[in-house]
Amino acid sequence: MTFRKVNILIIVLAVVIFLLVLHHNLLGLSDFLKKEDSDSGSLGIQRIDFLPEAPDSMPEERSGKEIPVVITAVEERLGGVIAAMNSISTNTKSNVVFYIVTMNDTVDHLRLWLKNTELKALKYKILDFDPRVLEGKIRVDPDQPEPIKPLTFARYYLPYMVPDAERAIYMDDDVIVQDDILELYDTPLKPGHAAAFSEDCDSVASKFLVRGAGNQLNYIGFLDFKKETVRKLGLKASACSFNPGVIVANLTEWRRQNITGQLEKWMELNTEEELYSRTLAGSITAPPLLIVFYKQHSSIDPMWHVRHLGSSTGKRYSPQFVKAAKLLHWNGHFKPWGRMASYSDVWEKWYIPDPSGKFSLVRKHSEKEEVM
Repeated sequence: MTFRKVNILIIVLAVVIFLLVLHHNLLGLSDFLKKEDSDSGSLGIQRIDFLPEAPDSMPEERSGKEIPVVITAVEERLGGVIAAMNSISTNTKSNVVFYIVTMNDTVDHLRLWLKNTELKALKYKILDFDPRVLEGKIRVDPDQPEPIKPLTFARYYLPYMVPDAERAIYMDDDVIVQDDILELYDTPLKPGHAAAFSEDCDSVASKFLVRGAGNQLNYIGFLDFKKETVRKLGLKASACSFNPGVIVANLTEWRRQNITGQLEKWMELNTEEELYSRTLAGSITAPPLLIVFYKQHSSIDPMWHVRHLGSSTGKRYSPQFVKAAKLLHWNGHFKPWGRMASYSDVWEKWYIPDPSGKFSLVRKHSEKEEVM
């Protein structure tokens, strides 16, 4: 064998060895990135921390299956989050884990409030929501009286927030729970259904419908049926809508059907075709959910979502009914931590004052003034 052939053989062997080493390192890097992605979440959702104040193991009386409860937290409404969490934890012995979805500018305030009150014993995780995940999916309407709040869309991404769970509960921050959350968690879902909602046509909602709200209970109040894309869906304009402020989700089914991808598709189509109703009876987060879950969702017990407490200043429900309700929802303009809200005393029972003093309750009118 000539000297030249030996050199060529050595070079070839060196290249082969180099490629093998490079391949091995790339595989290791890939595994590392996958692990990092699994640990931090995806689609703009990142776990910030598992607060050290939360116990590693639950006391014996709070043993059993984990019940994930997802709730969003914005700075100006943190008092609502605190009251909701307090009401849930006080009324159950179940192993509840709160997944609090927020943004970085709220984390320090939230952490301080939880750490320095009786809620420090709760089991919770803080998740950061990156609003860039919504780029190209939201149509900014200059006629909207209020700017779009990115966290209202967090419920679309439930499987990414609770990646290891088969089921989870999502709820808005303006709620109070008066019974064991385990009962809501165990809401029966029909085969193939990824979620359960409260029907707006249930006896409780329809009986106390806001006068003049007209289409608030129907699909026509949320979608523009003049648009061909909407008409092709075959939805009935008179079909009963549902309220997405409380969701019991089958996350396994949600993932299987790629519900998040379907919701994003309709968000993007709306930016191109303006599919939502101009009179939009409810939040802009509702229309994609109404489309994707049309006749494909189960129902929540009406007593587990008694709503419209924030729709007006009047007391639309009797004190006896409010006491019997298992979950109260102040959806609407009049929040229980603001002025003139009905049954704010029920909410205040669960409120824990802010140790930093940043959040304070607005002084309310007297009962006599509210009635007037």
